[in-house]
This record gives sequence, C-alpha cells and structure tokens, in this order.
Amino acid sequence: MSEVEQEETIKAVYLTAEDINIAASLLYQAYHDDPLLQDILHAKSSDPQSYEKKLRALIREELNSFWQGHQPLIGIMKGDTLKAVACMIKSATELQAERYWHWRLKLMLSAGYLTTQQLIEKEKTIRQELAQYDHYFYLAFIAVAPGLQKQGYGRYLLRALDDLVASTANSSGVAVYVTRDELTGLFISEGFESLKRLEFNQISGQLLFKHK
Repeated sequence: MSEVEQEETIKAVYLTAEDINIAASLLYQAYHDDPLLQDILHAKSSDPQSYEKKLRALIREELNSFWQGHQPLIGIMKGDTLKAVACMIKSATELQAERYWHWRLKLMLSAGYLTTQQLIEKEKTIRQELAQYDHYFYLAFIAVAPGLQKQGYGRYLLRALDDLVASTANSSGVAVYVTRDELTGLFISEGFESLKRLEFNQISGQLLFKHK
C-alpha cells in the first residue's frame, strides 16, 4: 500500500490519552447547540462566553471520568486524523451518575451546584428506564467532525459500536438518548427502536435501544 493510500485508510480505534483533547473539541462543536445542554447550562441567560466555558468544562470532566473509569472511548480515524468519536458507559460499571467526587467538585465550581445536580438526575432517570436490561452500553456522547456530516462517518462509528457490543459477553445492546429530532432517523435506520419519550427541564427527547 502506498503512503497516500495508507493516509486515506478509515478505521475504528480505542482512543489514547493523546486523543482526548481532540475528542473534547469534536464533542464541544457537536453539542454546542444541544437544546438540553443549552437549557441546563443556562445558555440563554448567560453571556455566550460563560455558556461556552461551562460546556467545555462539562465535556472535559466527562471525558476524564470516562477515561479514569475505563469506559469505552471509540474513535474513527482517517489516516492519522480523528474524524468521529463515541463515549460509552457500561451499565455494570462502578462509574455511577454522580461520577467521582472530584468530577462533582470541579463541575460545581465551573457550572454551579444546580447544573451539576440536574445532570446527575438526568442520567439517574435514564438508567432507571433501562433497568429492565441486565447488561447494556449507554452511548453518552457521539460526534462527527464539522463539515463531515452526512458522509458516512456516523454510520461507520455506530457499526463499530455494534462490533464492540457483539464481542461483549452478556451484553443485551446499546441505548442512547436523543434530543435533536434530525438525528433520531440515523439511529432508527441503524436498528435502534424507540423505548420512551423523556422530558427534562421541558426539553423532550427520545430514549432508543438497539438489541444485540
């Protein structure tokens, strides 16, 4: 294979520590306009810089907690460039909705106590709705690099997650909570089924599940 051809190779990988900053940037751009995060982080009542600072802090602390908790962080690489990323949580993990004490402390200092509690309650509610499944993965975050949407990277990433679920003993499938209707169709077309519509802070979203 020539050097040019090798640079164009697309593959799914587990993220390394060196990939975390780039993953955080992709997630920040993907979730900047997420209606629920905008509401919880008070985007409309804060100046733009305050909201963006809170969002960056949330994503940074979440990625750090996933990394420390040994949760699956999956990326799609094209050559040496990270093009898409997914953050998964295993239901059997010790990483609870409250995360670690330093996660709570850092997030409270950057985003406030109420915001931190709302994020915790949101995840607790979702986990309770999924209690019928013994072992599953929860897709907490998923992002494709700006300008690369609708080019197949999202589907490639979801199918890589299928391989992870299929190779995990006793796993029943993968769940995701979607607040942006334009993204629901992608998950449905990849085999996800609607479980329940959930509302947080008057922001409605769809809880979906894909069986193994």
